[in-house]
Amino acid sequence: MNTHWVKRLKHPEFELEGNRLIKVPSAEHSTHYVPLTDYSIISVTGPDAHKFLQGQLTCDLNEVDKLGALPGAHCNIKGHMHSLYQVMRASDSGYWLRIRTDMADNALTLLKKYIIFSKAEATLEPDLIGIGLHGPDATEIGDSLSANFGIAHLLVTERPGARRECWFHSRLMPQVLELVEQHASVAERNDWERLEIDAGIPELSPATAEAFIPQMTNLQALKGVSFTKGCYTGQEIVTRLQHRGQLKKPMYLAEIHTHETPEPGQTLATQEKDNAGQVVRAAHIPGGYRVLAVIVKDLADSETLHLGNSEGPELKLLPLPYELDPALFQSKR
Repeated sequence: MNTHWVKRLKHPEFELEGNRLIKVPSAEHSTHYVPLTDYSIISVTGPDAHKFLQGQLTCDLNEVDKLGALPGAHCNIKGHMHSLYQVMRASDSGYWLRIRTDMADNALTLLKKYIIFSKAEATLEPDLIGIGLHGPDATEIGDSLSANFGIAHLLVTERPGARRECWFHSRLMPQVLELVEQHASVAERNDWERLEIDAGIPELSPATAEAFIPQMTNLQALKGVSFTKGCYTGQEIVTRLQHRGQLKKPMYLAEIHTHETPEPGQTLATQEKDNAGQVVRAAHIPGGYRVLAVIVKDLADSETLHLGNSEGPELKLLPLPYELDPALFQSKR
């Protein structure tokens, strides 16, 4: 965790578990901010930053330039996701790639493997820190931060559900939080995780790195995959699945009533099959957990799914907040 957050959160009213905030004081406001203490930023800057990332990531950097941010994966040559970013336009010549901290070193290594022939540089930025904003005043607070600090020092991007994500240099922490705390109370990291899961947004962990092709995590439904921009690493496999293949394992939203914490990469089972799917991410809810999981579609459609093994707690599948193209599940042969 960034040392600035450690100092800020070192207080009897706060409780940390690893690098996540799990206990906070009673809220004074209906809007909340969440310290994103388990995420890091990799910056990619230089004259070739756009060209380099366009040739590596699944998302279209032209759309990132228009919209401000999109999810994007860095795949291996077999089309499996090695790294998964929130790609943010930070300046005319640079991008910030937000990623789980425990994935950042390996992600940076892969970027540097390909960047050596480009006029660009990829750097881990330990002094950039982030917060998530949710609640009725999240948009207004985000707009106020942008107006007060400007894009050169602070970046605010939109998240589903009228939420905002804000990244800034740690030296601005006192001023940023002074403004934010006039209208928002600090909240637990789990709150943000649940909102991301409810929005159907995937994430990779060390346990699931290179386990999924992008469409297996519904990344195309979030504009995180372009099928028209041209070549990128793993593009041939990803495009072939979209236009000539059949997706047999999409990602589902579900609830599990259990005291056992579902872990990323943990397997799911039916009575007849031990490996029916994998957990992608999970967040605590009253009485259990909300999860995203990649599951064999035929089994999700017809069988009862369990966490861990056939004796484990049952999954209750829930509707996703977006539609998946039915053609993806049809054989094209």
